[in-house]
Amino acid sequence: MKYAVIGTIVAVLSVVVSMMLLGAERAYFLPGILGFIFLAVSMLLSGTLVSGDRMRANFATETTASRYTRHGVMTSALLLAMPNLIVAIIAYTLYP
Repeated sequence: MKYAVIGTIVAVLSVVVSMMLLGAERAYFLPGILGFIFLAVSMLLSGTLVSGDRMRANFATETTASRYTRHGVMTSALLLAMPNLIVAIIAYTLYP
């Protein structure tokens, strides 16, 4: 839950910075970019973008410790992405 709180703080700060730099009508810009970056990192680390053969090969050559580390980083990136994307959607609907 620590990363969800950090993601929320980053999202609120990015909305404030985006409003200062780009104006209120583009307040969704920075949290949206950050959300998609964190989501892409999570997708890359989860292995959803590779084929079944590549996933099998990665699973066979990966140690248990590195798999748990990769899974932890993937979960952290996802928890950072979700508040940013939610705040970007809310900012997009509030400031048309």
